[in-house]
Amino acid sequence: MKHTRNILGVAILASIMLVGMTAQAQDGAALFMSKACIACHGVEGKQPINDNTPKLAGQNKGYLMTQLQDIKSGARNNGQTAQMKPIVANLSDHDIEAIAEYLSLL
Repeated sequence: MKHTRNILGVAILASIMLVGMTAQAQDGAALFMSKACIACHGVEGKQPINDNTPKLAGQNKGYLMTQLQDIKSGARNNGQTAQMKPIVANLSDHDIEAIAEYLSLL
């Protein structure tokens, strides 16, 4: 029951956040949730689970895109990239841009 309430709470919060965002940012928010990014980076990318996991909210869109692309291609292979690689492996360039747009607006 508690788990269901937590999921419902996150869904309501996500719905509220999406009001006023661009369509691309809304797509990014949905991807951020569906790829379970919140498990490590927290809701809205503001509360990482440990000191080795970065806060993503408010980062520059271009920076975020570069990091995701570099993790996907293997050009970046440090820190938590081993955990990120399977998550970003199937993201398209559009998906990466949408996630970066969403996080940059937070």
